[in-house]
Amino acid sequence: MNLLQFTGAVEIGLIYALVAFGVYLTFRVINFPDLTVDGSFPLGAAVVAVLLTKYTGSITIAMLASFLMGCFAGFITGLLNVKGKIMDLLSGILTMSALYSINLRIMGQPNISLSVENNIFDSSYLVFILMALILLVNVILVWFLNTQIGLAVRATGINEKAAQSAGVNIGRMKLLTLALSNGLVALGGAVFALSQGFADISMGTGTIIIGLASVIIGEKLFRAKNILGAIISCIAGSIIYRISIALALNADFLALNASDVNLITSIIVALALIVPKISKRSVR
Repeated sequence: MNLLQFTGAVEIGLIYALVAFGVYLTFRVINFPDLTVDGSFPLGAAVVAVLLTKYTGSITIAMLASFLMGCFAGFITGLLNVKGKIMDLLSGILTMSALYSINLRIMGQPNISLSVENNIFDSSYLVFILMALILLVNVILVWFLNTQIGLAVRATGINEKAAQSAGVNIGRMKLLTLALSNGLVALGGAVFALSQGFADISMGTGTIIIGLASVIIGEKLFRAKNILGAIISCIAGSIIYRISIALALNADFLALNASDVNLITSIIVALALIVPKISKRSVR
């Protein structure tokens, strides 16, 4: 793997750190297996592509709109679960399936090419721009999760009954977290589309696996003991995951193709889960 491929892997890892943040909020903070992200990622890309090519030239407004649309998608999943009493996994699947048609309706075609003037995500300084964006989101997330509302969200994930007895509105906390989670994922989709120069209806396939892989790898390698450490481990896990994928695809003796990414991901996640358990057994 050469320097250009390494830099590219780091860039994609930083973009998908936004996805890892979203997955962390649902899977780890409130224990909600949300599959909406496979639809909210391309939703963010679709919204930013349509706004920039047909309506406004402002990247900031387009990214904000992508974030808000992702929040709305997560809110719908929350409504299905909280108000509709549909099980969490099925709620996400329903919204994800609906988003495929919605994304196609928004775009009007399967893909859109982006050639935007003054696109800050299409420059030689992309790594530094992404680092600044990730740092900003990191600070906001850590601050939010340490506010009273954030503590109520965390309490909901730890023990719903205890949180409810303490006066926490469990339903509202789930709605808020699902909205924020999918907003971050949609923002990641928007940044990905801007950096790659296109939006595609199928670009969200496997997003949940990538997000989970990033979270699990970060957790297993860094063993974070607080919220700041957990958020930083998501970033590190995302970058390490992308570098691992790049190394595997460029290893000639493995004879792997780009279509084998999901296979590699499954193996990496399985190893990240199994190896620590084997190590504990050997110590005993």
